[in-house]
Amino acid sequence: MKRKMPRQVLRQIIVCTAIIALVVLAGCGSKGGDTDGEGLGNELNVFNWSEYLPESVLKKFEEKTGVKVNYSTFSSNEEMLAKVAAGGGIYDLTVTSDYYIQPMVAQDLIQPLDLNNIPNFKNLMSEYVNKDFDPGNKYSVPYMGNTQSLGINPDKIKTEITGYADLWKPEFKGQIVLLDDPRMVVGMALKSLGYSANETDPAHLEEAKAKLLELMPNVKAFDSDSPKTLMISGEVGAMLSWGPEIALSQREKPQVTTIIPKEGLIMTFDHFVIPKGAKNKKAAEAFINFILDGDISAEIAESFPYINPNSEARKKNR
Repeated sequence: MKRKMPRQVLRQIIVCTAIIALVVLAGCGSKGGDTDGEGLGNELNVFNWSEYLPESVLKKFEEKTGVKVNYSTFSSNEEMLAKVAAGGGIYDLTVTSDYYIQPMVAQDLIQPLDLNNIPNFKNLMSEYVNKDFDPGNKYSVPYMGNTQSLGINPDKIKTEITGYADLWKPEFKGQIVLLDDPRMVVGMALKSLGYSANETDPAHLEEAKAKLLELMPNVKAFDSDSPKTLMISGEVGAMLSWGPEIALSQREKPQVTTIIPKEGLIMTFDHFVIPKGAKNKKAAEAFINFILDGDISAEIAESFPYINPNSEARKKNR
């Protein structure tokens, strides 16, 4: 979903500051399990980021279990949270970024997992499990991760680029697509000012707000669904985006260059969680287990080259 300025931008910035505060207050390949369809019910409602899971994997799960997957997507954590909070058992399984897990637990929006139903959990590398935001992975299982980087088309942008702060140069007027993600955009502005992306000091957040308002003439659109689209079409010369989106744009436009910002990367990891009121928890856990199979996880990473925490998949993707 693409958004343009300026009134919506002000709304974006206000939401950004609220989300940053919420985050910090909250605490800043073998196949196993019951995946043959027995006792899993008829349907599974999955809610995930757009462009994050190949349709081929959904079909394989359906063929293996006989469970029909109703798959829908969102473009921001805020959209996901609003729909899950609406309740009523709409979704059996959703994906959320790591910094949203504690707030969702605090709001009683997700329920504990039964890891006995997810034996492929053993395929996950130790550095990605048992994190402070969810000790023992009581509520969440890692899926894939991201870093926020800069993608530059040197055919359109001639000035030297070394970090986030360069996006304010006049050469970028109307040439940038930003993620439609408050956490990432405000974090970028904070880092460009020399602060932590997790900053909560109201004065520093006001500085970030003012800084983002200064950036608006350079921004063509906000897009978290497929920011690479504007880059590939040539409508923009720069993207503040997930690293894999830049890599995917390079497949069609090889001249696109990845810039690792000198201010430092912002990294986030997405996890599977099961909403309270889910009607098919057992099938949701079977689906997570299926995704964690080494072959399946490798297939996902081939299509969408995000950070993969699965050791068995990494052996196959070498």
